[in-house]
Amino acid sequence: MAKPVGEKLIVDNRRARHDYHLSDRVEAGLVLTGTEVKALRDGKATLQQAYADVREGEAWLVGLHIPEYGQGNRANHEPDRPRKLLMHRREIDRLYAQVREKGFTLIPTRLYFKNGRVKAEIALARGKELRDKRRDVADRDAKRQIEREVKSRR
Repeated sequence: MAKPVGEKLIVDNRRARHDYHLSDRVEAGLVLTGTEVKALRDGKATLQQAYADVREGEAWLVGLHIPEYGQGNRANHEPDRPRKLLMHRREIDRLYAQVREKGFTLIPTRLYFKNGRVKAEIALARGKELRDKRRDVADRDAKRQIEREVKSRR
């Protein structure tokens, strides 16, 4: 997958691809403080326990851990506070309707800088069962084995 110009990956939630069936992806901005942006420029963030939630018509990113900035002062940010997502009203309403009706959840898949702004990619996700996870691992191993065989015959 080619990266667009001006995009720098901060953190990728690979665990989400393993635990969920991801369907619809949406880009959203984040409301951050200065020390949070500086900590993100150092490449420090954790998306493992994060999810998005819609409260009172606004989208929030809950569980994103951005550690305190080392050179910050006493006005440093709180590492685990909920952060507001910047999305269009129609997008929020559409995603909220699917989450409420169909049993989906909103999971952040990656966090990145795009033209100097921090963006989060939010995906609609449905949890995988254990057999689905095992099937994915078996398929991946089979593809790897086929690649090895093809490569050795050349």
